[in-house]
Amino acid sequence: MKPIVLHGHDRSITKIRYNREGDLLFSCAKDKKPNVWYTVNGERLGTFNGHTGALWCLDVDWTSSRFMSGAGDNTVRLWDVETGSSLGVIDTSTSVRTCGFSFSGNLAAYTTDNHMKFPCTLSVIDLRVGFKEENAIMTNNIQMDGPKITSLIWYMDNQIVTGHDNGNIVQWDVGTKKRVQISEDHTKTITDIQPSADSTMFISSSKDFTAKLFDLATFKCMKTYKTERPVNSASLSPKMDHAILGGGQEAMEVTMTSTRIGKFDARFFHVVFEEEFGRVKGHFGPINSVQFHPDGLSYASGGEDGYVRLQSFDPSYFENNLGF
Repeated sequence: MKPIVLHGHDRSITKIRYNREGDLLFSCAKDKKPNVWYTVNGERLGTFNGHTGALWCLDVDWTSSRFMSGAGDNTVRLWDVETGSSLGVIDTSTSVRTCGFSFSGNLAAYTTDNHMKFPCTLSVIDLRVGFKEENAIMTNNIQMDGPKITSLIWYMDNQIVTGHDNGNIVQWDVGTKKRVQISEDHTKTITDIQPSADSTMFISSSKDFTAKLFDLATFKCMKTYKTERPVNSASLSPKMDHAILGGGQEAMEVTMTSTRIGKFDARFFHVVFEEEFGRVKGHFGPINSVQFHPDGLSYASGGEDGYVRLQSFDPSYFENNLGF
């Protein structure tokens, strides 16, 4: 399992995302410039220039033609993937924390932080009309003392699932603009939410040292995967009954910690039996974002060390039933 190591960022990786086919990988960090890479050989295709602050989120639509990014410069931007040119900019009052395209790619959602006198806001834009703030079909303000949104995914074209800094996970109906369901299974900040390949389930990661598997329809917590450190990201395999968890000791404490004690490994759990069966070393800081390749034959991880690692699985990974 020799990895391809990608070094195109000067600061900590905040988010990585494959496109639908898996031939492209998008990465962003706290250094202003999102990158796009060929996954087959690790070649960098280019950067998207325009942001002036640390990037927190990104997403690419199902056609791999449009790319969206949100940053601490109080903007969310839409890009042309092929040319790298800007297709639109929306100015916000505070940092953009999360963003995502709907299943069809016709709608885009983004959230902003609660800061100073500005509340946390969840907005949905109809891209068929134009990438402008006035084209928002939904704008929900969360009260100032309410939980900030830290992660977001779409469920088809009519529902959004958000993770919050108090551990809540909320399902919103875009049509009625109201909250549908809420989960309080986590006790600390939700760091990441990723859907399964068939969009029937999703996995959430949290600073409460766990990742949890939820049914998207019922919002019931199905499984819990426990660790000894904060979990910053988690992803479900489209090919096997496996989940990968990335995290480690808090970044501010890393300078006094060895890689062995900090537990910066990518950790593999069996989805059904909740048991850890493997670890992959490599990063020398906490892992901030992980995702399985859409074909399930590899995965990518981005860390506090500024590196993105593309890790392909050996044939023995698929042949061994691991005693389950």
